[in-house]
Amino acid sequence: MDYKQLISRYTKLGQRVSDLSRIESLMKAVGDPQNKLRFIHIAGTNGKGSVTEMLARTLTAAGFKTGSFTSPYILRYNDRIRIDGTEITDAQLDELADIVDEAVGGLSAGFSQFEITQAMALLHYQRQVCDIVVFETGLGGLLDSTNVIPPPEAAVITSIALDHTAILGGTVEEIARHKAGIIKKGSAAVCSACVEGKALAVIEKQAAACGTKLIVPDMSRMTVHSCGIFGSEFDFGGLSGLRLKMGGRHQLYNAAAVIETVAALRGRGYDIPEKALREGLAAQIPARVQILRETPPVILDGSHNPEGISALAAVVGELPRPRRAVIGMLSDKDSRDAARLIADSFDEFICVDGFMPNARPAAELAELLYECGAAARASDLPAAETVQQLAANADGPLVICGSLYLASEILGSDIFGKGEF
Repeated sequence: MDYKQLISRYTKLGQRVSDLSRIESLMKAVGDPQNKLRFIHIAGTNGKGSVTEMLARTLTAAGFKTGSFTSPYILRYNDRIRIDGTEITDAQLDELADIVDEAVGGLSAGFSQFEITQAMALLHYQRQVCDIVVFETGLGGLLDSTNVIPPPEAAVITSIALDHTAILGGTVEEIARHKAGIIKKGSAAVCSACVEGKALAVIEKQAAACGTKLIVPDMSRMTVHSCGIFGSEFDFGGLSGLRLKMGGRHQLYNAAAVIETVAALRGRGYDIPEKALREGLAAQIPARVQILRETPPVILDGSHNPEGISALAAVVGELPRPRRAVIGMLSDKDSRDAARLIADSFDEFICVDGFMPNARPAAELAELLYECGAAARASDLPAAETVQQLAANADGPLVICGSLYLASEILGSDIFGKGEF
């Protein structure tokens, strides 16, 4: 069957869960493919996609057949499910949809689109005999459907901040408890150095309960030689001349977590040469301070919560003025805090909507930015046309930000050429 027909039968979030029994029933119905695979499990408020891509590329370069599972998709549904960087095909998805559809027939309703996608992904990795899968959580960790996997080779937590509070809780401790749920007995555990205080204490407690030493990168071992929108060069521990293609200081924290994860994998018997690690660190994924044009700069970033917006503000602070931003956000995001954090970073904001049904109205977003002291206006053109027009007449840097769904629309429009992984 057409996989799109299968996905369309389910809602985005499905019925709310209090345990993993629903996803366990689905996995059992399709043969428990997760029990025949090895994993690196990635959770965190921000940074999951970057860390997933760096690790996946490192493992592929080291000669391991490596699956990667990410969300949401950026250009097309297929890009969520990849092996050695190659997307699953429509034909493969259709074949897997038949299997999952038949399996779901005898089960209770209430599955989410994410759970159905996950079932197809795990079947794909098993059928293609992947050596290892870098598995990104969808939401949280403890009750996230991806947590149905057996103890991973390594559990990695990239950051903790307030997001999805209606589901995960309204404090960093509650959110950290959910993220820390991916740490299991027998797994290595790595936590980014950007996680501190009460959140870190929660994660340390979970690791201790599992008999696992939590590895937190020592950032005093890092020497940064350069860091900007075009990437970074740094030394870490005994490694010198490391390079990141993705811009922003926050990527240095992601890189340190990747390096420590690779060290932990080596300790578990994985042969990962330094050359492979260097190749992985140089990964670029769409909408993470992605340079669409160098002169004058056009930059695309999908940050959509206060922590991500803060990181973006730090990056654009290095750009010359005048700076303009095309911004669009979803109505379920903390737009007020995001507006407050980014208001001073640009000389003008042009607000857009229409890229998703639940996009915050452009006029409403412009009002929020205006209340925070920014010059802002709502565009009366579709998002892609707005960007195209502004880019053609830019007299300074142009940044497109606020939502991964907005980023997807811009990349899919082919204004700057198709985005590639």
